[in-house]
Amino acid sequence: MNNHRDDPSHHRPWWERRVYVAALILLAFVPLIYPEYPPLVDLPGHMGRYRVEMSIASSPDLQRFYGFDWRPIGNLGVDLLVAPLGRLIGLEAAVKLIVMTIPPLTVAGFLWVAREVHHRLPPTAVFALPFAFAFPFLFGFVNFALAMALAMLAFALWLRLARQGRDRLRAVLFVPISFLLFFTHAFGWGMLGLLCFSAEAVRQHDRGLAWFRAGFKAALHAAVLALPMFVILLWRSGTSGELTHGWFDWPRKWLWVYSALRDRWEWFDIAAVAAVGVVLVFAIFHRRLEYSRNLAFSALVLVAAFLLLPWTVFGSAYADMRLVPYIFALALLAIRFKGPTDLKLAGVLATLALALLAVRLAGTTASLALAADHQRERLAALDHVPRGARLVHLAGQMCADHWALPRNSHLGGMALVRRHAFSNEQWAIDGANLLQVRFTEAGPFRSDPSQIVREESCANANRWSADQALRSIPRGVFDYAWLIDMPPYDRRLTEGWALVWSGEGSLLYRLPESPEDE
Repeated sequence: MNNHRDDPSHHRPWWERRVYVAALILLAFVPLIYPEYPPLVDLPGHMGRYRVEMSIASSPDLQRFYGFDWRPIGNLGVDLLVAPLGRLIGLEAAVKLIVMTIPPLTVAGFLWVAREVHHRLPPTAVFALPFAFAFPFLFGFVNFALAMALAMLAFALWLRLARQGRDRLRAVLFVPISFLLFFTHAFGWGMLGLLCFSAEAVRQHDRGLAWFRAGFKAALHAAVLALPMFVILLWRSGTSGELTHGWFDWPRKWLWVYSALRDRWEWFDIAAVAAVGVVLVFAIFHRRLEYSRNLAFSALVLVAAFLLLPWTVFGSAYADMRLVPYIFALALLAIRFKGPTDLKLAGVLATLALALLAVRLAGTTASLALAADHQRERLAALDHVPRGARLVHLAGQMCADHWALPRNSHLGGMALVRRHAFSNEQWAIDGANLLQVRFTEAGPFRSDPSQIVREESCANANRWSADQALRSIPRGVFDYAWLIDMPPYDRRLTEGWALVWSGEGSLLYRLPESPEDE
């Protein structure tokens, strides 16, 4: 029971005021204001797909390389939004506007959930807000991140309607909401189902039902979200191949836990996760604090899902990793005071939470600004690529233990965006997206991860070395080779290639038309 009426203060403390909440939501826009477009790891590749989506009907160049067929799949969020908005303001501006809105929506969802559960905003709720810029978002899983933001908002609505006893209205509303979430990204729909089921189970138990009966009745209430299952059966029925693997990889799962805020500086990112870990432990042992059973149970349900999920589901990698930031966020949102609020302790906690958020936002803003500048330097090469060129690009990555996110690994997608050129980093996963690669002459350079090269010392069967990649480029097939942040390689392999442009971390070569021309 939350005793907000026992608060001796006759006015809201500063961490509960609407202007403070509005400021928190607006602050989440800040990190992406400076970059020309959001420099997230996978996003340039997604932007290449958006260019095909928007322009293939009028671009013979794109038609040579790609196909695009709209289908009802559970991974369409930004794809659906960018088509109409891009025609109004341009593709890159549309992507920036849509993507920079995701963190504020996430923040709003977190705060609304806390408000519905506690009937006020606890001073500790802001500890959850750095997870709006968590590892999955910074990696560029934008459809997923948008779906999770919408899922948190929908969960708050579910809680509000339950609190008001409007179960029939809730059942009606959440049928279309379930489809909206599913088509944005299936993971968001799945998470909403878990959250709604767990919250309803606690609600039914609080009404006096035993846990088994409470769970059964909660499943009946949550069944209004189940209709997209029929879409899944149609979606997956035409796919083939080994698309789900990596079960119970415990070392990797532990990595995901302390990488929940992974960005650029290892000590900075891990320290932030450690700080919220301290807050979670502090709340367990402090006599004035407790956890809401509602949100604590929801967090535990997500923990179980995280432990059971494999690394790859339906061809989408990092499946289990994506849940970790939301487990942290829900656990932090669950913290509240037992009995009357201790305003002195609450003020300290609210100040510490705001300080952590400010530090993380400053670090994220600086990191994204650095990434934007680095990418701008490398993208100058595209000024020298003719429209419709057959481009192969290689992007160097450090060995696997390097912490900073490999933000340039899909930078070649911008050749699609700006030059309607072929780029070998698009995903070709059966059933996972709408784009098809038709340029079969590219051979092993048809799709991701053919663009990623590593140092010789850490190359493996799945990631080739720079030398292996350079030797494998089919002669006479590509017009240009774009080398980005390359590790050391044998310079003799580029003899006979004409250097067109060079810049910071970027080399552009004109390739011979046939092997005899070298």
